[in-house]
Formats: sequence, structure tokens, C-alpha cells
Amino acid sequence: MGARLPVGGNTMRTRWLTSAALVLAATIGVFTASAAAATDPVTLDAGYVTDVVGALSPAQEDAAEARLQELSDNSSADLFVVLVDEFTSPSDRIEWADTVAAQNNLGPEQYLLAIATEQRAYYISAATGGPLTNSQLDAIEEKIQPLLAQNDWSGAIALAADEVQGDGGAGMMRILLVLLAIAVVVLIIWLLVRSVRKRRREAAIRARGAMPEKPDPNNPFSTLTDEQVQTQAGSALVQADDAITSSREELGFAIAQFGDQATEEFTQVIESAQAKMSEAFGLKQKLDDEIEDTIHDRRAWNIRIIQLCDEIDDLLDANTEAFDALRALQQNAPQELERVRAERAALDSVLAGAAPALEALRAEYDADALSTVADNPEQAQERAALADRAIDAAAKSIAEGETGPAAFGIRTAEQSVAQAMQLAQAIATLGDELKNIESQARALIAELQTDIATAGTLPDAGGALASAAATTAQQLQQAQTDLTGAGRSPQRALEALTAANAQIDAAIAQGHEAVAQAQRQKNLLAQTLTQANSEVRSARSFIETRRGTIGSTARTRLSQAESALNEAIGLQATDEKDALAAASRSLELARQASYYARSDADSYSRQASSDDWGSGPFGGGSSGGSGITGDIIGGIIGGLIAGGGSSRGSSGGGWRSSGGGGFRSSGFGGGRSGGGRSGRSGGGRF
Repeated sequence: MGARLPVGGNTMRTRWLTSAALVLAATIGVFTASAAAATDPVTLDAGYVTDVVGALSPAQEDAAEARLQELSDNSSADLFVVLVDEFTSPSDRIEWADTVAAQNNLGPEQYLLAIATEQRAYYISAATGGPLTNSQLDAIEEKIQPLLAQNDWSGAIALAADEVQGDGGAGMMRILLVLLAIAVVVLIIWLLVRSVRKRRREAAIRARGAMPEKPDPNNPFSTLTDEQVQTQAGSALVQADDAITSSREELGFAIAQFGDQATEEFTQVIESAQAKMSEAFGLKQKLDDEIEDTIHDRRAWNIRIIQLCDEIDDLLDANTEAFDALRALQQNAPQELERVRAERAALDSVLAGAAPALEALRAEYDADALSTVADNPEQAQERAALADRAIDAAAKSIAEGETGPAAFGIRTAEQSVAQAMQLAQAIATLGDELKNIESQARALIAELQTDIATAGTLPDAGGALASAAATTAQQLQQAQTDLTGAGRSPQRALEALTAANAQIDAAIAQGHEAVAQAQRQKNLLAQTLTQANSEVRSARSFIETRRGTIGSTARTRLSQAESALNEAIGLQATDEKDALAAASRSLELARQASYYARSDADSYSRQASSDDWGSGPFGGGSSGGSGITGDIIGGIIGGLIAGGGSSRGSSGGGWRSSGGGGFRSSGFGGGRSGGGRSGRSGGGRF
């Protein structure tokens, strides 16, 4: 350690003399204002910080003194700091700092950080043999340079002290011990937290039971624990059973009001609900018996109970709305009867044009193309006749004061008129669709002719293009025949052309860019969608107007065809390939639906020998075994229920670039000073 001991080593006399000298220097400075921007080597203050220019606030200077004292207490090195405006006499930063250090008798373990705030230069003076190497000092200077460039003098001093202390010394062992103790504490805390979390996870797993670990957005029960599911199931059972009891009471009143025939569908709905209720109670019994069940079985059974109760609720809600509709008719029976009479009168003009429209289509198109509307005029006339009988029966009931049967008769007439209108309009709709399909087929013929010509211009080493072109030419010839004269079949023609288009497109694809092929696929998709939509609509119209005679197979095929068609429409904008596959599947399913529906209708016609209405309240005889009673009675109240159900909800300070200039690493150069200082080339501009 040198002769000067600034902290704890100087005598009181030395402190007094130093203070007197500083007071004298300050007094002289008042009269020498021109020297304010240039500072010769100075005598250091009594502490660690000598701030000649007032760069630090009093609070910052106190903090710097405390940090440098801490450095002295915890290491074998001292760091002194001097802040001036500009280095003068000498002007070189290295010579100036070394001169101050030498004049203030700083020893090998005492370092001096000199900062010229206006000159924007700095340097750490060090004596030979100190605890820090030149490379370590260079690293400290490099780290504090950005802070100096931002005029963060206090931050630079603190960082320099941290770096000096961090490079070893008397306090290094204490720091290591503190760090080791912290690490041990952290490890203990981590082990405790891990243990607590593990116990909590295990408890949560036990509480969750068979509940999925991750929620499924498509499964409303995935967020419920087993206990919550069980609670909901028990509550749903009680509510559903009470609802069925109330509905049975309502049914009794309805039978008394409207009669057995008018309420037959309501009775069937309640019986369906009771069947679901029996299934739910059966599952509850399995849950309560002495046989041990797995947690997964128990959860699945409880969920099924909730679902069954929801289905019961939906059925009974629809039933209630259907009852309300009949009661509304009953209350306004005379007015409603007049309304239906007006609708029936307007039907005559539509019926008059149905048969001629069908005959006009028969003169142009093949019988298979018209199969879905072949008997629509007769069916429409039967619905109209049924409406007439129902209107007469309703009028009679009103005259006799029996408003319940009158309401049922009005509703029957209303539905009969609607079905007759639908049957008649289906003929015109099919005619428009056949014209559209025919137009598309002719457009596809022109496109395929272009394809054949294009195929002849493309390389055909394997003969695949020539073969596809020849096959397409044959199919074009057949399609043109199907589209010519009377008895033409646009649907058959378009089907053959679509197959030919797919075949030749596959052959041409090797010689065309992807964008052209995509356009062709788009056209093919549009054509297939048009055909599928027509087939689905025709099948739906046929089944809806003969619902009492059509079995489940045709209905299932139609439902699947509609789903595939919706899927194709949804995929049309994003995935034409999958959309085409879905459209083709829809087309095939719709054809199957039409086939099975016609088969069911024909079978029923052969078996039926009389009209069910002959023994009903409206009288009337059979019309060739068409299944008129089953069609109407099977769909009137059922249609109300299906369309009137309620909708139920489910249960269940960043860094940024500075624009203030950069750091220049080059210094002023300069020679070395005496006094045993290292005179190393360090520091620089900021």
C-alpha cells in the first residue's frame, strides 16, 4: 500500500490541510472563470470520489462513496474516481490519470478512474503489480463505456466497482460462500415446491377420476369432474321424470279436447320419451347396484343419463309447442277455416297446370329423368281432395260446437294444401333443372372437343393421350345422341361427359400447368355439385310428399347425401379435390335414396287395397293404393313437432437503437508517465 491512506489512514492534520487547500482552490476559481473548461492534475478529495465539475448529485455521490467503501472492505483493491471537464497539462488521458495517481501517492492495489465529461475521454490508471491484469482493466473499461456515453456517471462507477470486486480479492471467498448458501436455500425451496406440487397433482388426479386431462372443445363434459357429472345426472333424472308426468297429464286434456286421432302423434312422442326415461333409470340402477364398476364406466353412464334427459326435454318441448299450435287453431277455428279455404281455392290454378307441364316434359325428356315427378299430378289431386274433405269435416265440427276436432281438420287441410302445392311446383322446378343440366352438358361437350384437340398437340410417348382422346370421342357421340330430339336424357349425358372429362383431364394433366388443371377441376366440381344438388332436391321432394310410405333406408341415404353435399360446398373454396369427392359421394347417395324411396312407394302401392281415410272422420275412398293416409297422418303432427322444437343450450421497455452517436475506441495515444504506473494503452473516448 502507498504512503497515502485516504480512508482511515490519514492524520487529522492532513485532512485539515487538504480541506484548506480545496477551499483556497475554489476561491481562486471564482476569479478565474476562463479555466473552468480545462483541468490540470488535481489533488483527490478525502473520500473515494473527487467531482470537480459537479457531475454527480449529492445522493449519487453518497451512493458512489458507499459502494467504493464496500469494495475496499470486501477486496484487496481500492478504486478512486475523479471527474473533470477536460484533461490538461498534460492533455493525454493516460498521462493525466497517471500523473494524478502518482501525485496522490496511490499504491499498486489502488486504481484511479479518471473521467473528462466534456472532453468525452476516460482511463483507469493502475500501478505495476496490482491484483488486476491489463486485460482485466481493458474489459472493465469496455463494459463501463456505454454508461459513460449515456452520461450515467454513477452507473459507470458502480459497474466499475462491481467488476473490480468480482475479479477476486479478500472478499471473494465470502462471496462464494454467500452464493453457495443461496444455492442451497434455492435447492431446498425447489424440492419443497416440487413435493407440494406433486401431492397436489396426485390429489387432483384422484378428484378428477376419469375426467380428461385436457379439455375437449367438442365435449362439454370434458371440463367436469366425475362428481360434477354424477350430480348433474341425478338432477336431470328427477327433472325429466317430472316433465314426463306433466306431459301425460297434458295429453289427457288434449285427448279430451281433440280426440284420439288428432293426438296420436303426441302419444307416440310421450311413449318415446318414456322409453328414453326407462333407459336412463336402467343406467342409474347399474350405478347403484352392488357390482363394482370402473371409474370410466361410471362416468360414461352418468353422461349418457344426462344426454337421454336432454333428448327427453327436447321431445317434450316440441310436443308442448305442437299442443299450443292446435289450441290456437281451436280458439280461432272459424277464422282459420276461412283462411284455409282461400288457400285451397288458390291451389286450383296450380293443379290445372301440373299435368300439362308434366306432359310437356315427357315430350322432351326420357322417362328416367322424370321418375321423381311421374305421379305428382295425381298425388297433388289426392292431397287437394283430402283438403276438401278435411275442410268439410272442420266446418261441420264448428257448426256442432266441437272446436277440438275442427282444429285438427283445419290443420289437416292446411298441410294437404301445402303438400299439393309442393308436388305441383316440383314439376316446374325439375324442368328448369333439366334445362340447366342440358346447358352444362352442351358446354362440357365443347370443352371436351377442345380437350381432344389439345391432346393431339401434346407429347404422347405411351399412347395414353391417344387412347383417352378416342374414348372421349365415343362418349361425346353418345352424349350428343342423349341430348338430341325427344326422349333425351340430360342427366345421363352429363354423367357420361363428366366421366369422360375426368379421364381425359387425367391424361392431359401431364402436359398442363397446375393452374389450368385447377380451373378444370373447379368446372368439374361445379358440374358435379349442380347434378348432386338436383338429385338431392328431387329425392327430398319425393320422400317428403310420401313420408308415410318411405322406409329408413331411403331416408338414411338422403341424410348422408345432404351431409356430403354440405361438406362439398364448405370445402369448395379451400380444397376442391376433397370437395369433388364429397360431391360425387353425395350424388351417388342421392341416387340410392331415390331408388329405395321409389321401391318403397311401389311396394306400398301394390299392398294397399284401400285408403285409410275411408274409415276416418273425413270419409272418402281409395285412389289406387297411393298411401295417402300414411303420407298425411304420418307427417302432419310429426312435421309440427319436428319444426317447432325449442333450442336448448349445452349444460354443462424494450431496447431500441440510439441515434446519439457511437463509441470510438481509439484514444489519443501518448507516452507513459513515471511514478511506477503502468502507462498501459487503455480507456478512450465515449
